[in-house]
Amino acid sequence: QVQLVESGGGLVQPGESLRLSCVASGIVFRFYALAWYRQAPGKQRELVASINQVGTTNYPDSVEGRFTISRDNTKNEVYLQMNSLKPEDTAAYYCYAKRSTGETYWGQGTQVTVSS
Repeated sequence: QVQLVESGGGLVQPGESLRLSCVASGIVFRFYALAWYRQAPGKQRELVASINQVGTTNYPDSVEGRFTISRDNTKNEVYLQMNSLKPEDTAAYYCYAKRSTGETYWGQGTQVTVSS
């Protein structure tokens, strides 16, 4: 059974940092491209960071320079370091894994709230 389990969310003040983690089980982790998405209430789910099998990363302009995605294939984990958080970063954050053969998996999400 494949599982992606996120952790690390919480309530922080603007300007603070959080580090999200996602641990995968049931897949050959190194074969998968990974990503973090987020979804705020009433909005569509959006990509915030991706990393492919060889470590190439990609970010939208909204988080470029503030968020960093990384992976540890020895631990089956992907991370999202989020710095200089803003209220508009408030959302549920989801881990996503995709293999070139088409299999995709989602985690259950972890809530990030940025508020003073």
